[in-house]
Amino acid sequence: MGSFSNDGVMKRFAPGLFFVAFISAPYPLAYGGDTPAAKDPDGDRVDSSRFEKAVAGLKEAEQALYLYERIERVEDRKSDTKPADVKVSRVFPAGTGIAHIALGPDATPTNEASYRSELEKLLSTLTWAATSGKQQREAYEKVNKKQKERLELIDQTRNAFIFTLLGQETRGDRTLSKYRMEPNPNYKPTSRGASIFTKVKGIVWLDDASGQMARIQGEVTEDISFGLFLGKIYKGSRFMQERYEFAPGVWLPTYSQYDFDARKLFSQISIHQKTFASHYRRVGPPADAIPLVRAELEKLGGNTSAAVNP
Repeated sequence: MGSFSNDGVMKRFAPGLFFVAFISAPYPLAYGGDTPAAKDPDGDRVDSSRFEKAVAGLKEAEQALYLYERIERVEDRKSDTKPADVKVSRVFPAGTGIAHIALGPDATPTNEASYRSELEKLLSTLTWAATSGKQQREAYEKVNKKQKERLELIDQTRNAFIFTLLGQETRGDRTLSKYRMEPNPNYKPTSRGASIFTKVKGIVWLDDASGQMARIQGEVTEDISFGLFLGKIYKGSRFMQERYEFAPGVWLPTYSQYDFDARKLFSQISIHQKTFASHYRRVGPPADAIPLVRAELEKLGGNTSAAVNP
């Protein structure tokens, strides 16, 4: 069965916070402006201008995830002694949310009737999202509010980190520059969310030819509380992501992994999750995506007269 949510990447509250802590950090890939460039025993600290393209590219990628469909394979392992729970889905942007349509292990539908039904739901949602009305305006306002809050959090990271050039590596036929990312001791968080950035460190790799971020890995250096202190992500939790270019200037994630131990209420949590993303295709906003889904339904013999009520 398919599902719709405003968060098409993370489905659990605690992992979502952990994910934001690392993915938000590289957006303003610039070292703290209050700290002058200086020599480091392991490399050279770099000026923020080195990351301008990466900043712009990552912002474009954030928007592109609401314009590109893809196939995601999520392997979720609760412990090392149990097999991973594997879910494969077609992820389709639907205006005010993201649709997840379940697929089989080979990334194809396991039941044609169920798949057709999910496409009909998707068409209905897209039709609703492309229509002007009070409910639609309110829904988009909520989305815009969340995006604004995220941007405000991202802005806080402009002075949150110091970046040090460590050297260069190759990935295929591309050359990547490797930087260490550490909390800036002069940074003063202005919100509870921004305080996360004082408790993470990591490594980022920029593609030399394009200036885009190609890889990031990070680690929690101190316990992070969330949910009004009802939960906690423990020190030592880790995250990494690989990104590749799928269209000129559009770099999107192909692989993400995070391993962390946490506490939610009075329960201890240990989650190890890998996400593989592939088959990216630009479908555009709802008005552009409607004819694509309608054409696919026509081939399957499904209902193309979508109701305007998701």
